Order: sequence, then structure tokens, then C-alpha cells
Amino acid sequence: MDSAADNLDQQTTQKYRRALSAGVEELFQLLLDQDMGVLKVVLKNPFFGEDHLLTLLKRRDLSEELLSHIYRLKRPLLTHRLQLAIVKNPATPGPLIRSLLPHLRLFELLDLCILPGSTPDQKLAAERAILQRLATTPLGNKITLARRGTATIVGELLKEGHPQICEACLSSPHLKEAAVFQFLRGSTANGETISMIARHNRWKQRSNIRMAVLKNPRTPEIWLTLWLPQLNLPLLKQLQLTFKTLPTRKRLIDRELKKRGAV
Repeated sequence: MDSAADNLDQQTTQKYRRALSAGVEELFQLLLDQDMGVLKVVLKNPFFGEDHLLTLLKRRDLSEELLSHIYRLKRPLLTHRLQLAIVKNPATPGPLIRSLLPHLRLFELLDLCILPGSTPDQKLAAERAILQRLATTPLGNKITLARRGTATIVGELLKEGHPQICEACLSSPHLKEAAVFQFLRGSTANGETISMIARHNRWKQRSNIRMAVLKNPRTPEIWLTLWLPQLNLPLLKQLQLTFKTLPTRKRLIDRELKKRGAV
């Protein structure tokens, strides 16, 4: 038993010595070692450089402890691409990810949200970081986010009510009906953006969205003229109550009810 243990210790010692003395090319081979202890020693090799660390960080089987050790040891030397590589590694601890996210660019954060391979924690943290930046994000970048972003990001952008952003949001495959409904009930929807929804092939056929459009006092009257004849009687009477304080709207509904002999 003691002899076997001694042999194991000697093998480990030899591996560590090799890890410390290996040259530039040999280091790339050592980065494949399954022993996290060997990898820790490799980090101290004088020939260990940025390319070695990038290669190491692409491994999907690193431990949280090793990734935290890498950050503590190399923190002063971390370039932008190294910071990004640490964030992208699926084993990177949440607190470390959150500390690095402010250093990433907007669309690097977006890639974390939408590309395969990111963990749920990485996606959620990146999404939150994007939401925190929206107030200072230029219009062009917001439009791109509206086209490519997650459901949460697109829903938040829609709330802003900017026509160009709304147009991009409405065509996003990630936009949820609940977000459109919420927007129609909010204060930022206006005649122009409401009409965008009413014209949109994806949204205009949805009964909940149609009713939200019809109930909004800022909806252009053309949509009442076009859609009231398609409503059943109970919904018409519901709208009549909704618009009892808006004479022009109520008059359009009363006219439709009269056509049906329901007044």
C-alpha cells in the first residue's frame, strides 16, 4: 500500500514539475490533463500566455474552484477576450459572472442570452445586464435588440413606445401576446403604434389584442369603423359601457347596435 502511494506521489510530483517547466507548445498538451491540480500548476508556468488560457477556458469540464482560482491569479492580466471567455464557461460561478458582465459589450451580452451552450444562470444574468443598459442604449442598437432579443428584452423595448422600435418588436418571433396586451393598456401606446398592431398580420387576428385595441381611447376611429361590424353583440355592449364617457366612440357603437336592431 505504502509503495503504491509513494509511486502515485512520485507520478504527481513529476507531472507538476513538467507543468512548471514545459515549453510553449508542450503546454497546449498539458491543458488537456484531467487533474485540476496540474492545471493550477500550469498557470504558474513562465511560458503560459493568453492563448494558453483561452484554450483552457474553452474546456467544458473545468471546476468552479479552478475558474475562481484563474480569476484571482490572472485578474490584473485579463484582456477583454479573456473576460468574455470566463463568462462563457458554463462552470463559472454566478458571482464571478456578475462581476464581469459590466465589462462586456452589448451584443456580447445578447449572444450569451440567445446562443446555444449558455447556462440558464448565464442567460438570466446577461439579460438583466442588457435591461439595465437600455436607458442609455442608442436607437439603432435598440432596434437590433428588438429584432434579436429574448422575450423579456423585446417586451421591455416595446413599452418604450418609439415607433421604429415598436415596428421591430412586433415582428420579433420572441414577442409574447401578453407583452402586446400590456403595451396596449399602458401609457406609451399612441395612435401610430396602436395602428401598427392593428395592421400587423400576426397580431390583428387575435381576439384579445383586437379588444385591447378597440378599448384604447387613443385608437384611431378607423379601427372601430372596420372592426365593430365583426364583433358579436355581447362584446359590442361591453365596449358601449367602456366608452360611455367618450361621446364620439359611444356614437359609433350605438350606430352599430342600431343597425342590428339592438338599441
